[in-house]
Amino acid sequence: MANKLRVGILEGDDIGHEIVPVAVEVAKAAAKIHQVDIEWVPLPIGRRALDTHGHTLPPDTLETLHTLDGWILGPIGHRAYPKQANAINPHPILRKQFNLFANVRPTRSYPDIGCLRDDIDLIIVRENNEGFQPDRNMLVGNAEFRPSDEMTLSMRVITRTGSRRVAQAAYELARQRKKHLTYVHKDTVFKLGCGMFVEECKKLAPEYPDVLVDDVIVDTMAMRLVRDPQNFDVIVTTNMFGDILSDEAAGLVGGLGMAPGLCIGDGDVVMAQATHGSAPDIAGKGIANPYSMIESTRMMFDWLGHSRNIPEAVAMARSMSEATTMALANPNARTGDINGKGNTASMAKAVLEALR
Repeated sequence: MANKLRVGILEGDDIGHEIVPVAVEVAKAAAKIHQVDIEWVPLPIGRRALDTHGHTLPPDTLETLHTLDGWILGPIGHRAYPKQANAINPHPILRKQFNLFANVRPTRSYPDIGCLRDDIDLIIVRENNEGFQPDRNMLVGNAEFRPSDEMTLSMRVITRTGSRRVAQAAYELARQRKKHLTYVHKDTVFKLGCGMFVEECKKLAPEYPDVLVDDVIVDTMAMRLVRDPQNFDVIVTTNMFGDILSDEAAGLVGGLGMAPGLCIGDGDVVMAQATHGSAPDIAGKGIANPYSMIESTRMMFDWLGHSRNIPEAVAMARSMSEATTMALANPNARTGDINGKGNTASMAKAVLEALR
């Protein structure tokens, strides 16, 4: 057996209770094949945790996360939480507590599922802990405020450290792939904020002479993602730009059900978190697409395999990818959002059968 991994299971809200168990079942099957020793640690989070433990992020959950190698976090439906002190959005706390500053979001075409192009294979690396998002860019207080009834002010935070470390994560990723990095910004208008981000991206370039580096203004990037996405490989950008562009990219390949994500930093932990929300409108109907959650989980085990020097985990992740690709080729197994006739259960069954 390889070194044991301790991995948390946090189902989140709504469809999270349907797709996270599928991702875990697939991961367990792949781990058994490749003899990866995993201790699975279920933990309460979200609305069910509020109802059972009095908090959407119970202190015991947060304490246990510090003992894990990584965890799977299902979608969080915090917009529907009641207005009370303990009904908080766990996302910013987890990202800050564990310094998960880079959000890695792949976009890939698969045949026959409704992709607008069949040659897309890119990754958007989004800065995770700064920017305009007021719930994560301040230690205390809030970066959005209203001095009068006629005026609301939102403040964006850009730091050299934040810019440099997300850029470095993207450079490293580009070096592992096609050796092409594009940094996206708007320094023509945000001369100081985006200007600082651009400066840090440029400073790192000499350390990666094997990586082709270019840059694109964000509004041009929005157009080029539609026009010529095949010309990009790794894209790095600030928080809000990355949030918007990655959703646009997902629209090219079948929608948010095809949008996985991985939160990484410079620490020892990793968080698998699909890009999409908790979709309360389809919760309980058994039709949610589990691909994003399965693929996010696969990315986590690939990252853990490399960071912990566990080749069996890398092989496990490779098998998960191959099995998912095979399942997506079957229209009877695929969910309806990607030109399929199946549902969550049929997709899970097809992936598991492909693994075997």
